[in-house]
Amino acid sequence: MSPLKRTWSPRGQTPILHTSIDHKERLNLIGAVCVSPRQRKIKLHVQSHTQAITGEEVIIFLKHLLQCVPGPIVMVWDKHPIHGRRKVKDFLVKHPRLHVYNFPTAAPELNPTEFVWTQVTDYLAGYAPWNSAELRARVRAGINRVRRSPRRLWACISGSDLPWKY
Repeated sequence: MSPLKRTWSPRGQTPILHTSIDHKERLNLIGAVCVSPRQRKIKLHVQSHTQAITGEEVIIFLKHLLQCVPGPIVMVWDKHPIHGRRKVKDFLVKHPRLHVYNFPTAAPELNPTEFVWTQVTDYLAGYAPWNSAELRARVRAGINRVRRSPRRLWACISGSDLPWKY
């Protein structure tokens, strides 16, 4: 379902957007905002899945990061149960380049990636895709909008309550 935002319409006439998408269909995203050690570069990595994200999808994403990011990787992620799955823990043990720290429980305001999702949600607001392909294309366009803009990515960092210096 598309996020809602305020809009204008004649008084007493609620705007209605029609779509053929089954509201049970979902597009699940996993992503990371990556900042270089000297904070000169910032990059967004995202993968989308039509099924629920499991430990396997987390591992696929971690493999992607290991291929794309040289050197040690310091990851800070939330305490979502998917991150604590046995497969994920075993993978982390086998890959010492990955150094993982957890955000406190229920603290999305600390997670810069949550601000990426907010920007993508704002981009999607009020849009009613006719089918799943349109939804995927629109989400991809929203992600690319954030990805191409270092200003938007740095806003995700500065919007978080982490003590960043850049």
